[in-house]
Amino acid sequence: MRYLIFVFCAILLTSCKDKEDLKNPNWLVGDWIRTNNQPDHITYETWKLNLKHNLVGIGYTLKDKDTTFKENLSIIIKNDSLFLEVIGVNETPTLFKFIKQTDTSFVCENKSNEFPKKISYYKSNDYLNAVASNDDFKLDFFFKRKSN
Repeated sequence: MRYLIFVFCAILLTSCKDKEDLKNPNWLVGDWIRTNNQPDHITYETWKLNLKHNLVGIGYTLKDKDTTFKENLSIIIKNDSLFLEVIGVNETPTLFKFIKQTDTSFVCENKSNEFPKKISYYKSNDYLNAVASNDDFKLDFFFKRKSN
């Protein structure tokens, strides 16, 4: 009986440790403004921690005062993995699984999505670079932390 309790506790501790290893990229938190926009467009991306300590974001582009693009973003845990969830571009939410992560970057992918198949974020000081890509094409988004 003690052996079974020991095995159960070992499994429980191992599964808890795995979830602790899933770290939100909290370095995304803040208001960002795109520096390489098309003329007469302004793009913003804002990330916050919600009450459940999950990261949620919104990205949108304005031309004059009209919104020309909008997407809702979340970092979620599903099946013991981190995902970037994008809502508003396709009819249903699109999930990109984290495949690489450091203290200042992450790469996630969804090979079945037409574009992008891969999304990467890199932070350096008050600058943020997001790259959306597939095998044939990539888009670079350069952001600077918005000063209040």
